[in-house]
Amino acid sequence: MNNNAFRNLSYGVYIISTWDGERPTGCTANSAMQITSSPATIAISINHDNYTNQCIEKSGRFAISILAEDSDPSIIGTFGFQTGKDVNKFDSVAYEVRGEMPVVKEGCAYVTCEVINKMETDTHTVFLGKVVDADVLSAGVPMTYAYYHKVVKGKSPKNAPTYIAEEPKEETKEEAKSIKYVCSVCGYVYDGDIPFEELPDDYKCPICKKPKAVFVKKEV
Repeated sequence: MNNNAFRNLSYGVYIISTWDGERPTGCTANSAMQITSSPATIAISINHDNYTNQCIEKSGRFAISILAEDSDPSIIGTFGFQTGKDVNKFDSVAYEVRGEMPVVKEGCAYVTCEVINKMETDTHTVFLGKVVDADVLSAGVPMTYAYYHKVVKGKSPKNAPTYIAEEPKEETKEEAKSIKYVCSVCGYVYDGDIPFEELPDDYKCPICKKPKAVFVKKEV
């Protein structure tokens, strides 16, 4: 089976949020879809290992913040490459409460839902939610998963339902490998005009905000 066929499916980039008691928490996701229009229902897929999964189970509610192409890419890293069990991800991200749920301000739209059903798979829970509230926050263009990979140059967390391990490519004579600096946390590949060695010591990964020290040399 050629898993690369799945890359032709279309996805967005979302922040799924809920409450951990009185504290907001959430994670990055790319699998959210409208199931029905009347009544409006939405389905999301969250990995069993994500702390957000447990919190949605307890609260019975979730919100979807739809990110735009001009949203700060570090939001994706904040919610995608660390666990809400250890840190409050919303400490560094502006949010507001809409429909009684925490919503990221940089999103172009949001939807809040009450869980009405769920389905378990080997690795993920698919939550079905009845829409409680929704609104458009800006005229921004919604970010697609393809845009995140090709333009933002971000990588998928291993907990993502669409994660596919990179397969080694056979090198041809025309495709000589080059040395790049890659973030060991989120997989971001530095491709700037300034040589990586000349970047200031306080340089941080634009996706996960980790320091320059976590970057490693790799042939890509």
